Amino acid sequence: MKAHERILVALDTPDRRRALDLAGALRGRVGGVKVGLELFSAAGPEMVHELRESGVDVFLDLKLHDIPNTVAGAASAAARLGVTFLTVHALGGREMIRRGVRGAAEAAAETGQRPPVLLAVTILTSHSEDDLRRIGVEGTGREAVTRLAGLARDAGAGGIVCSPLEIAEVRRAFPSATLVVPGIRPADLAVGSDDQARTATPAAAVRAGADRIVIGRPITAAADPAVAAEAIARGIDG
Repeated sequence: MKAHERILVALDTPDRRRALDLAGALRGRVGGVKVGLELFSAAGPEMVHELRESGVDVFLDLKLHDIPNTVAGAASAAARLGVTFLTVHALGGREMIRRGVRGAAEAAAETGQRPPVLLAVTILTSHSEDDLRRIGVEGTGREAVTRLAGLARDAGAGGIVCSPLEIAEVRRAFPSATLVVPGIRPADLAVGSDDQARTATPAAAVRAGADRIVIGRPITAAADPAVAAEAIARGIDG
């Protein structure tokens, strides 16, 4: 995989026009874009349709977490949109993940599309060890991530979302997983207020074993997002 193809750009904006403009400027310079809760809530499934029609791969990051039947239905609907990746919360449990995988696969088969890679989100990169203790997660963050990666593997997930600091543990627990890693911060780019607690540079994350890296503000808030994306890709190669 080429370096620029590893980059998934987070379109964390409620502005449909800005999202489309960013995607257009970055097309061919990155591996795809991430549509998360903010943009999806503002612009809906039509946003995904427009991005797909423009030739951009979409990572639909909704972090589904509900009863198994509801997640199966939501995953089915997402698969019909033609997305490349879809997230669920590993904390939802084995049956929820399993039903999500099945729902997405069945919908993709019905529509003649490739099913999305179902990614299980382990522990959010915004959580510190103190946060995890406060919400009742046993052991360290790395231990929790490893447990959840094993659960997702057994449930048939295609990959894992984890922070850069847990890549090695996840790879050991789930060797075949597609690892998608947020919390990426280029060393030479300031992003202002930051809510990520467990971060790494793009090159360090890829060296550690990340298949895809998620980058938002260092690209989208840059004076020229295309130039910023190209610089990050060169840094991965270098």
